[in-house]
Amino acid sequence: MTKPSLPELLHAAVTAVGGTERPGQATMAEAVAEAVDDQSHLLVQAGTGTGKSLGYLVPALAHGERVVVATATLALQRQLVERDLPRTVDALHPLLRRRPQFAMLKGRSNYLCLHRLHEGVPQEEEEGLFDQFEAAAPSSRLGQDLLRMRDWADETETGDRDDLTPGVSDRAWAQISVSSRECLGASKCAYGAECFAEQARERAKLADVVVTNHALLAIDAIEGAPVLPQHEVLIVDEAHELVSRVTGVATGELTPGQVNRAVRRAAKLVNEKAADALQTAAEGFERVMELALPGRLEEVPEDLGYALMALRDAARTVISAIGSTRDKSVQDEDAVRKQALASVETIHGVAERITQGSEYDVVWYERHDRFGASVRVAPLSVSGLLREKLFTERSVVLTSATLKLGGDFNGVGASLGLAPEGTAGDDIPQWKGLDVGSPFDYPKQGILYVARHLATPGREGSRTDMLDELAELVEAAGGRTLGLFSSMRAAQAAAEELRGRLDKPILLQGEETLGELIKNFAADPETCLFGTLSLWQGVDVPGASCQLVVMDRIPFPRPDDPLMSARQKAVEEAGGNGFMAVAATHAALLMAQGAGRLVRATGDKGVVAVLDPRLANARYGSYLRASLPDFWYTTDRNQARRSLAAIDAAAKAEQR
Repeated sequence: MTKPSLPELLHAAVTAVGGTERPGQATMAEAVAEAVDDQSHLLVQAGTGTGKSLGYLVPALAHGERVVVATATLALQRQLVERDLPRTVDALHPLLRRRPQFAMLKGRSNYLCLHRLHEGVPQEEEEGLFDQFEAAAPSSRLGQDLLRMRDWADETETGDRDDLTPGVSDRAWAQISVSSRECLGASKCAYGAECFAEQARERAKLADVVVTNHALLAIDAIEGAPVLPQHEVLIVDEAHELVSRVTGVATGELTPGQVNRAVRRAAKLVNEKAADALQTAAEGFERVMELALPGRLEEVPEDLGYALMALRDAARTVISAIGSTRDKSVQDEDAVRKQALASVETIHGVAERITQGSEYDVVWYERHDRFGASVRVAPLSVSGLLREKLFTERSVVLTSATLKLGGDFNGVGASLGLAPEGTAGDDIPQWKGLDVGSPFDYPKQGILYVARHLATPGREGSRTDMLDELAELVEAAGGRTLGLFSSMRAAQAAAEELRGRLDKPILLQGEETLGELIKNFAADPETCLFGTLSLWQGVDVPGASCQLVVMDRIPFPRPDDPLMSARQKAVEEAGGNGFMAVAATHAALLMAQGAGRLVRATGDKGVVAVLDPRLANARYGSYLRASLPDFWYTTDRNQARRSLAAIDAAAKAEQR
């Protein structure tokens, strides 16, 4: 029997998921197959509606080696495991004459811990262990969640937090989960044989395709202890998110509350002298943090340096001493010790990292209304780490609807540690960029309107002219508006203003869960939804409910963002253009994602309105516009309003 061709396999898979074959999808599948065969790397931009999941799954399954697929969002992980993979495997089985296995794998804290569930959480208070189910009043939200989770534990096959619906708060989940550092280990745990996290790992070891998330991929790369099974092909979907997810995993944080918890946990397990030293160091750190003002610390201040050295040394002593003292009143001593050790090791690690003062780290103070001050440390860049850990010993395919910024892939490539495309050299990963386009006819389906006549937005202050323009556009569109704002304050001000002016329902992020807001927005075409960051990327509302997408301003990082400003400065010191490499790239990525909310299906029509004249007037405006879908472009406000009114009239006629 001859080996089936890639077009045959793709046709079978697309038919099985009830999709339509697209030229871009076929081009992508061929390029992925080529990269996998050559063991080279591929960055592929595939616009919304291309069907990129099958564009990489089919050639990966056909290749026959183990594949890891890492995604950023839960929605895509679910789509892959519950819909795309089962149907694709069924469709390809007769052609491949084998049935590839697939599995989902996440970090340990995403799974219910049976030890925690049955033995309770080691407590810091004087009474030692307590039963969290008894202590939380059944009438309280926490108590109800805990009782529901106990019932769910008897039914669930996966123990995966995301299979628990409706979900529970982080506080409730923390009562029945452990981090990898707190885990006793399957061989030492009474519940090791039934452990959900261990079962997920075992399934992953046997699977041909392992679906995971960016965070676990980052942990696998950074911590050196492999979490993912050996694999020959890595596919990173939603790859525009990867750098920020890896940065998040590589960021350390210390707060007085976290340090005090560690002190309480360790106190019973070490001698008095070691416990007192940690307590004294914790008090010193707390005093310093009371005076902390938000912002970057180019040099670690003397008082913070002393406080962190004291914490580091006291934590080291506690780590050595833990286990030599046995307090007879402590039950389930292994779990108590493991939790205490995990807390103290984290403090030691972050304190040491900041006091060592690497030139490749950025340190800053942050202040939170609810949690007070914290000191944070993050890598200046993760590109070197990604180049070293991601692009060796396997073929890597990175895909997203937004990878080509300002007309090429080099900006995103550089953030991933890749030299410009086509650069030759022994230790330089070879890669190719490919844009397979989109099935949508952007110039006919959408208009990009830039409000050139408005005043340039300042850092603070009300933008009365912008709010007037917004009200006129929403009125012309008959509602149907997704408002993407650069700050929560701007979104709130706009919602308040328009609720007073227009007879249209205005939903505001934060007033309801995100899922509920998006559902209500999609259900009523007259409704508008205003919000900030998560709406720029997470909204998929095809049809007449979303025909106007408004961006209040170009979403540059805030000038006082410690990490972004440090990255910008580093590029400038190396002779590059820091503004273009960092701020403009950040804005281009977000704007491309935001503009992508407008056209989600072949019949969609509408306007993306940017209420910031810099997109038309500034030198960098052309770079940002080149990063957006190829909409018909205008700065004529009357044209924008007439188009919106016509789109609104057509939608109403269709509704009737």
